[in-house]
Amino acid sequence: TFEPITLLTIQNDTESWIFHLLLQEELLCNLSQFSASLKSYENSQNSSDTNLNKRTKSIYTPLELQFIEMKKKYKDAVLCVECGYKYRFFGEDAEIAAKELNIYCHLDHNFMTASIPSHRLFVHVRRLVAKGHKVGVIKQMETAALKAAGENKSSLFSRKLTLDDSVDVEGVTADVPDNYLLCVCENGDNLKDRKKGDIVTGIMAIQPTTGEVIFDSFRDCASRSELESRVLRLQPVEIILPSRLSDQSEKLIHSITSMRLQDDRIRIERMENLNFEYSHAFQRVTDFYAKEVPGPQKLSVILSLDKPVICSLAAVIAYLKEFNLEKMLYNPSEINARLDAVSEILLSESSVFGQIQTLLCKLPDLQRGLCSVFHKKCSTQEFFLIVSTLSRLDLEIQAFVPVIHSHVRSPLLKNALLEIPDLLSPVKQYLKILNEEAAKTGDKTQLFKDLTDFPVIRKKKEEIQDVLSKIQLHLLDIRKQIKNPSAEYVTVSGQEFLIEVKNSHKSSVPSDWVMVSSTKAVSRFHSPFITENYRLLNQLREQLVLGCSAEWLRFLDHFSEHYHPVSKAICHLATVDCLFSLAQVAKQGDYCRPTVQDNRREIIIKNGRHPVIDVLLGEQDQYVPNTTSLSGDGERVMIITGPNMGGKSSYIKQVALITAMAQIGSFVPAEEATIGIVDGIFTRMGAADNIYKGRSTFMEELTDTAEIIRKATSRSLVILDELGRGTSTHDGIAIAYATLEHFIRDVEALTLFVTHYPSVCELQRLYPDTVGNYHMAFLVNEEETGQQQGAMEENPEFITFLYQITKGVSARSYGLNVAKLADIPQEILKKAAHKSKELERIVNMKRSEQQ
Repeated sequence: TFEPITLLTIQNDTESWIFHLLLQEELLCNLSQFSASLKSYENSQNSSDTNLNKRTKSIYTPLELQFIEMKKKYKDAVLCVECGYKYRFFGEDAEIAAKELNIYCHLDHNFMTASIPSHRLFVHVRRLVAKGHKVGVIKQMETAALKAAGENKSSLFSRKLTLDDSVDVEGVTADVPDNYLLCVCENGDNLKDRKKGDIVTGIMAIQPTTGEVIFDSFRDCASRSELESRVLRLQPVEIILPSRLSDQSEKLIHSITSMRLQDDRIRIERMENLNFEYSHAFQRVTDFYAKEVPGPQKLSVILSLDKPVICSLAAVIAYLKEFNLEKMLYNPSEINARLDAVSEILLSESSVFGQIQTLLCKLPDLQRGLCSVFHKKCSTQEFFLIVSTLSRLDLEIQAFVPVIHSHVRSPLLKNALLEIPDLLSPVKQYLKILNEEAAKTGDKTQLFKDLTDFPVIRKKKEEIQDVLSKIQLHLLDIRKQIKNPSAEYVTVSGQEFLIEVKNSHKSSVPSDWVMVSSTKAVSRFHSPFITENYRLLNQLREQLVLGCSAEWLRFLDHFSEHYHPVSKAICHLATVDCLFSLAQVAKQGDYCRPTVQDNRREIIIKNGRHPVIDVLLGEQDQYVPNTTSLSGDGERVMIITGPNMGGKSSYIKQVALITAMAQIGSFVPAEEATIGIVDGIFTRMGAADNIYKGRSTFMEELTDTAEIIRKATSRSLVILDELGRGTSTHDGIAIAYATLEHFIRDVEALTLFVTHYPSVCELQRLYPDTVGNYHMAFLVNEEETGQQQGAMEENPEFITFLYQITKGVSARSYGLNVAKLADIPQEILKKAAHKSKELERIVNMKRSEQQ
């Protein structure tokens, strides 16, 4: 993961993940579908690309021509164009907006059009994005007052695609899901690999809400299981792909995107293959980091990445540049450090831990907010919220420093807490500069308390004050002219400095005064002096707004110099918060601290419980604990048999979960646990086909198993549940037997193997020191089955499950017991029981003959 300063990313918060241009469902909008009138315009362009003829100029308004040019550039986005106090949609975009936003759409000149008020932009763009549309916000780059005073006052407003800075401050504290933008690049090393379907794939994923960057390069087989696992884990809202991928990858991507709901579909963006060619990608990445993010160290780190990753990075940069958005576990000592910290939180009698935990409650998303500040996409409200929160944490943790020194023993906790105040110390000076009320209302003109360091703002405010003073002095002349010594300026509908005169006294108003508005009782005027100076005042006010915005960005730049220490402090806070969470889990009852060691391959668990089922059952119906002992130097394979519904799958999941929990530094649900660090936990359980990939249930099972065979090592934990059940009995037994023997003899991984095939249990005789046979214990209810042999043949047995792992093999699976529990009709059960006994006798007879 790179720091955001290395790879600049997309927008700031979820709401702004409208980042006005993204995401979630494929919108195939091309220019030919856009509008018939657009076609006619392009046809006319064919005759003369350099000059519009007179007829074209008369057909299209300047705004329509401007829109057509913008639409050519952003063909696949719904464009929302700022026009004064509202935003307008044109052509097919208007029809889409009308349908999705439930607003009125009508024909205006050459295009269908629809509009929304400017203050509702945020709401409507978010709704369009949620519907899967890619949205571009086109803003006016000039203000009315400044344009009126400029040389181009009669020309069209200049407009361009930009980012809105309106932010829903409450959204900063929301629980925001990840919103990854994922780019995929693949490269077949040689013809032989490509024919087999094997390929090297590179990915680059960007998390805009935090600035997180994830990249990877890996070899994938024909099933594309590696790529599938990463896409499903990241859950991207948009995927950037080359125009052509391998057939296997295309099939996978299609299956994943087709499975999503219509309003929650992953959006696919296709880019020309040239963007993914290494020579082209190398040059683009080099140029970007040389110009945009200078520093030879950063560039050398980037260029040391694998080629497919660099190609993915280059494509991401190219994609984001279109929208001005390009600036967006195996160490045992670390595990034991976490366990030490969790132990101290659990056992310490000091009140400091409770007080610190209280500080961490209801915090906004600080990492996300800091990323927003760094990329200068935050509002004043969001900045104030983040900085005031950090400043408060600085002061409060600073107050705890003496207690932390004397009462906290864990180095991980102690160092994290003691470093936070120093790291956050620069923050409070920025808070002192700001006017709290102005920051909360978003008024940048009143944002800074002391203007000593802001001479541009100070000068502009002085100029404004001079004009206001002149206008106020002019009121004395007005009173004389209209012979009203008590006359005052009034403001109506935003118009200031109006001189209000009763209609019965209009004769006293000089002829050169301009009437602005009137009612039945009064008329309101501007004198020539007011008209001139009010225009000047508005120009100065807009210049002040622009100046304040520029100073605000400079202010954010200055704050961003402290990005790394503040980011480190936030990471410390996250670490402390995580440790408190792990301590909370450990308080659930009967959890123990595991012994985690790197020098032994073993999993020894005394009376372990399933952490989820144990909580679900509660105290009234306790989960039956079980003991596990796997050792690389001794018995490292457990073959587990037993009746259906006997608890086999829950038991092996329990072992996997306890192993994973121990390795992240968590207490585990057991009396004792000694866990050797594993390099992976590989599982194959459950039964489901994959229609989208055209694979049967058995094919899915074997594909997964093949991947485990390829990846597992002697340091892995492998769990296989009922391998081979999807085909005929003989083939199933053969596959299960051969696969398990491979793990026993060649891989040497710690293995839990659940099966209903007694023949597989014979491996214990071949490898007695390595393999152990186990079953989930049960009782056959004699009263239910009856005492007579005939009754036993006619009725299925009734089983009582003990859910206890026990040495030895269970010769039968008692499937008829499950059929009985499922209320299969009695006559069917009797026939099935009779047939089962008959088949069992035949098999036993053949065995005795062979012996």
